[in-house]
Amino acid sequence: MEQRISLVTLGVTDVTRAKAFYEHLGWHGQEVEGTVFIQAGGLALVLWDRDKLADDAGIDNPGTGALTLAQNVRSQAEVDELMATAVAAGGTVTKPARETFYGGYAGYFADPDGHLWEIAWNPGFTLAPDGTLTLPDFGATG
Repeated sequence: MEQRISLVTLGVTDVTRAKAFYEHLGWHGQEVEGTVFIQAGGLALVLWDRDKLADDAGIDNPGTGALTLAQNVRSQAEVDELMATAVAAGGTVTKPARETFYGGYAGYFADPDGHLWEIAWNPGFTLAPDGTLTLPDFGATG
């Protein structure tokens, strides 16, 4: 198996509401047959009816699972801006942004379906101009 993720699908209770929430965050997608596809860098975020997702996966209850989506940004101010935008869009702050144990700054919010997002500034992670994250060599000594 190749080491990559192509799509992240979020099971939502109301596709129209979910689409509006993510559009308010500045994300733009295409709706095809009740499914919203949003290009997110080198992968796609998909918003799909939770019951249809469960049926497609052959399970009775998809739940929300223990999953957190994360977006790293370039500054502490950008963390605060995105957290405020999420609240204005209808999200709920689950952990206000603050300094982290690794010397960064981060906070969490939940979208209207309870999917958790971490918004973080980590001075040890490099972001390319297009937002691509490059992990440091954790084994390197300095």
